[in-house]
Amino acid sequence: MPLDDNEQKILEEIERQFYDEDPELARAVRDIHHPSRFGVRSSLLGVVAGLVIVIAFFASSTIVALLGFAILVASATSLVNALKTRDRGSREVDPEQEHSE
Repeated sequence: MPLDDNEQKILEEIERQFYDEDPELARAVRDIHHPSRFGVRSSLLGVVAGLVIVIAFFASSTIVALLGFAILVASATSLVNALKTRDRGSREVDPEQEHSE
């Protein structure tokens, strides 16, 4: 549910006051990012390892192939989340620059 114009103005005023009153805290809060549990590299490694396990054990051991598939799915999910987090961090706008314009 989007904010109406009045609520948006109030929110912008609160932000502006926050940056004016305590710029160090505002900078620290702005720079907080939540690193994903696994990075992009380890997630890619998990995807490849899971795929190799599935291919290697598909015909001989269904249990091991299912384990490989589970690793593949978990790693792919982790990879997507890591890429979203990385993308979100690169697109964030610096609020201090936004208010100075």
